[in-house]
Amino acid sequence: MSTAGPAEYVVDVRDGRVGQVMGREGGYVQLRPVGGGREWDCPPHATAPAPVAEVLRERVRRVNREGRLP
Repeated sequence: MSTAGPAEYVVDVRDGRVGQVMGREGGYVQLRPVGGGREWDCPPHATAPAPVAEVLRERVRRVNREGRLP
């Protein structure tokens, strides 16, 4: 379980997604994908600290996707 605060990155261990902690609401941690996107709720017990390499990997994926847009 992570006790991460806002602006920190965690992994949703249920599916492996990396997200930035945006806040807490109704007993859930609100996460947003690295680089932006739609937020999702995650139970606090299903989060783990995100390794720096994983956060960087997600940022690179986002930049690469944006570079392919018409």
